[in-house]
This record gives sequence, C-alpha cells and structure tokens, in this order.
Amino acid sequence: MRIGILGAGRMADALGTQWVRAGHELTLSGRDPVKVAALAERLGPAARAGTWIEAATSGEVVLLAVRDYAVAEVLEAAGAAGGTLRGRVLIDCTNPVVPGRFTLATEGGPSMAERVAETAVGSRVVKAFNLCHEDVWRMTPPVFDGAPLSVPLCGDDQDALATVRSLVEDLGCGAVEAGGLERAGLLEATAAFMIGLWFGGADARAVLPPLKFASGSPDKANA
Repeated sequence: MRIGILGAGRMADALGTQWVRAGHELTLSGRDPVKVAALAERLGPAARAGTWIEAATSGEVVLLAVRDYAVAEVLEAAGAAGGTLRGRVLIDCTNPVVPGRFTLATEGGPSMAERVAETAVGSRVVKAFNLCHEDVWRMTPPVFDGAPLSVPLCGDDQDALATVRSLVEDLGCGAVEAGGLERAGLLEATAAFMIGLWFGGADARAVLPPLKFASGSPDKANA
C-alpha cells in the first residue's frame, strides 16, 4: 500500500517505521526538508521525501501526524480544500489537548476529526492512533499482560475503516470500531482525560473494570 504522511515528527517516525516493516511504501513531508529527508533515509528505500502536496496525493492512505494547532495550516499547504485528498483515507491521529489543563482545545465546537473532514474535501476521515505515546507504536508488537493493544477507530466509511483496520493489524494490534465520526470527539476527550491521569502518576487502565463487570457483578447476572 502507498501511504503519504503529513508530518515528520515522532508519530510519523513510529508508525512509518512499522508500516515500512510491513511492506508499505511511504511519502513523507514536513516543514523542515532536511528533517524529512533524514527520516526518509533512515526508513530506507521504501520511503521518500516529498512536499505536503506530494504526500497528500501519493497514495491511497494519508496519515495526518502534526500538532493540533498546525492542522489547518498543513491541510491548506497540502491543498486539502482544493480536493487533493478526495477519495483518500485520511487518518487523524492528532490530539487537541490544552497542555497543563488536559482539556480540549476544540471544546464547545466540532471535534478535530470533524474539522479535518470539513477542510479536506471529499476525504474519508478515520480517527485512530491517538490514545498512546509514540513509543507504544514502536513496540513489536504492543502487548500488555498477554493481550494485544486494541485501537479504537471512528469513521463513517466502511471501506476506509477496513483499510485502517489492516494498518492497525500490521502493528500487531486489534482494531475496535467505536462508531461514526460524530463520536471522534469522545475519543479525543478520552485522550485528554487519560493523559491528565498519566501525568498525575495514575494508572489510567485501573479506573475501569474488566468487561465482565461492565454491566454489574457476574454473580448477580447469573443469579
């Protein structure tokens, strides 16, 4: 599969490394051509450096991997409003989290994923990969207590979801369909909440019971 990546930071590096290992071809882009070229060289012959527009138009899938405050500028530079991403699967892994406050920068308005979909005319946006630090995506595979990591996906297009699911599985993870793009804001809010807990030193996974207790005590259910 051919994948374009908008961004050359740590998320682009982590996910791009795994996808190259899985046999995909990448076109990388970023603000600093030297940094982009260095990343492409490190990833090997399956990766090449390009412009924002070249990354947006190089393949079937595009990963948006920039800071939330840069999203509008990068999509503009990539020609998204003019239709460069039309028909393509656009993965949004951004987190619009206010540093230190751990609230949403998009509070009171559409989610970041919905804003991306509105700006990137004709694209098929899927929210994914936003709940974990980039080092988790470098694990081969991400397995905790014997269970592979699950990656929630929010999107409206079933074919796009299937494509992203295959990229999730390339990392050794399992995909969980979490509803349409209208639920992406909940996924973004989950990230903000969990990041706040982690920064406070809490084990965020410990705040929720196992699935068998989600509807109450199993003993009561079987009584």
